[in-house]
Amino acid sequence: MNLLASMRYLVALSEHQHFGRAAQACHITQPALSNALKALEEEFQVVIVKRARNYAGLTPEGERVLATAQRMLHEHTLLQQELGSEANRPRGSLRMGAVPTAMPVLARFAARLQARHPGVVPVVLSLSSAELEAGLERLSIDLALGYTERMQHHGGTLQALPQYTEHYFLLRRAATPHASALQIGAPVRWKDIGELPLAMLTPDMHNRTIVDSAFVTAGARVRPALETNSILALALSVVAGQVCTVMPGALVSAVRGYRELEALPLVEPEVHTPIGFMTPASVRPSRALEAGLEMAADTAWLREDPAHAGLLSI
Repeated sequence: MNLLASMRYLVALSEHQHFGRAAQACHITQPALSNALKALEEEFQVVIVKRARNYAGLTPEGERVLATAQRMLHEHTLLQQELGSEANRPRGSLRMGAVPTAMPVLARFAARLQARHPGVVPVVLSLSSAELEAGLERLSIDLALGYTERMQHHGGTLQALPQYTEHYFLLRRAATPHASALQIGAPVRWKDIGELPLAMLTPDMHNRTIVDSAFVTAGARVRPALETNSILALALSVVAGQVCTVMPGALVSAVRGYRELEALPLVEPEVHTPIGFMTPASVRPSRALEAGLEMAADTAWLREDPAHAGLLSI
């Protein structure tokens, strides 16, 4: 039995919650994955996977094996990167995730990091806040860009590097297209847009919670005209249809090439949400992660960051 491979299969099963999808992610057949897990149970003399027709979770003993598997795979990655890197030349992959509203910033960060360290291969994923936090916990995500206010629920297991503050805008079609690009209009109150046909993120997204809270504070009742968990669909629905939407500035900045659109800063209340990079506090970073953390704290990056994070002027 290849212990490391079997541990990798167990982690994949925990992540995908499905035997077939876990096998596909590991590029093996489902029977091969099942046999490897049975061999793992024989090795440790415990039942790891609950027996049912479909995946039903792990036993308490299986959860303990899973935690060890996650640490083993993390240490294996650290060793690979240390052996493959030279002084001041880190090598290896860096798995980074961001909430959808922060993806434009993470994409720019990843490109700058790769240019600075060609041996680092960023893996950029769009994930919900809950998925980011679960990924950090199980060590499948090295660095997460998201809502640092949620860290209070994790008892000090995460550390943060503040990056920027989200500001919110109403994005709508302009009455007539502008000459060259999207324009920033005059501020508008949250209360005054409650009756508009709004495209909104689905309720499971943390950004939707922030937006809903702002409408409640403003005394506005909102009934979405369209819901989606896709930021791209949100923007394109405004371009192609008759709906408006609420977007943080990072996304408004990303669609500034659309001269058919205009963005109006939202006030009363003024909602400012801190965004930062998060990483596990008690885990030794890989060489690639060290490079990422160094750039996240670099003054040159932090000076540039707000320009692409939605601190837009009228």
